[in-house]
Amino acid sequence: MAALAGCGVPAAYIAPDERAAADVSSREKRLAFANWPLYIDTDDENASRRPTLDAFEKRTGISVSYTEEINDNDEFFGKISPALMNHQATGRDLIVISDWMCARFVRLGWVQEMDRSRQPNVQKHLDPLLRTPRFDKGRRFSVPWQSGITGIAYNRKKLGREIRSVSDLWAPDLRGKVTLLSGLDEAFALLMQGDGVDITRWRTDDFHRVCDRVEKLVNSRHIRRFTGNDYIKDLESGDVLACQAYSGDVIQLQADKPEIEFVVPEEGAELWSESLMVPNLARHKRNAEALVDHYYDPSVAAELAAWVNYVCPVPAARDVLASSKDEETAALAEDPLIFPDDAMRSRLAIARDITSGERVELAKRWNGIAGL
Repeated sequence: MAALAGCGVPAAYIAPDERAAADVSSREKRLAFANWPLYIDTDDENASRRPTLDAFEKRTGISVSYTEEINDNDEFFGKISPALMNHQATGRDLIVISDWMCARFVRLGWVQEMDRSRQPNVQKHLDPLLRTPRFDKGRRFSVPWQSGITGIAYNRKKLGREIRSVSDLWAPDLRGKVTLLSGLDEAFALLMQGDGVDITRWRTDDFHRVCDRVEKLVNSRHIRRFTGNDYIKDLESGDVLACQAYSGDVIQLQADKPEIEFVVPEEGAELWSESLMVPNLARHKRNAEALVDHYYDPSVAAELAAWVNYVCPVPAARDVLASSKDEETAALAEDPLIFPDDAMRSRLAIARDITSGERVELAKRWNGIAGL
């Protein structure tokens, strides 16, 4: 079912006038929010408390049922797609999924357009870099929860030199000491950028040219393996000296391993987001929209950023952190992996998503190389 829907089977598409349910937000002061694990601030002394969420409940009187049920985009797609495909409610008012999966939901008509008149903070504070992804022009259906950068992590101490570009990964002294991300959507953009491709408008020829190179590197055993987030263990152990990596992971890893560095290559890196969406037939849409806007208040965004350490989609939160009396918290305002500086921002781009018509061909090619 997921494969059929991902390919855009016409029967799966839901027309705009069939997406909304009667909104009972005014009489039912609650909403159901599904997110990823460890993706929200928690109280140091009581992990069941989530200060930014608690503040929203206290201010608005809206009760939030918060579940950490999203561990994988495809797995979550499979969980809720039967309901969405059959015009049924999912039982969730707000979800967080990666932008490449958001693109699929938008194409299928499985999410509702948000009412920006109810979200002044989003309109004012959303990072300009994130406002116009190709899959959702003007961010009508999605709002970034957190963002990140797919770049290169490496152990400078053990390698003994800097890495500045994607091509540096292919140096002879790194043979057998390099890993790439296994997921097609996670891996392809950075590799294309290393080939000089504008990832906002890449073509399938660009993709296959990159695959030809990666295939040769696999066959020559230069690439050690393809990984999920377990690349962190390889970096920690020293089995791998350089790899594709996510900025947020590296910030957390550097606390114990300061010799690990993260680099945005000279050719550029992919800026991605995991975004908030309101699924079809959600019964508490206005409440969900209010929660989204809550997290775009710079003070709230700053509190969340200080805990999760990903790229903050609210640049104004930087000044809030900088004014903190806590030196460690204030230092986060100067971290370019949370608030990219102008030089780094100029090298970041949001990749064009893989369309439903391209996905079967491209996934078959990539998965064959990655051994999936």
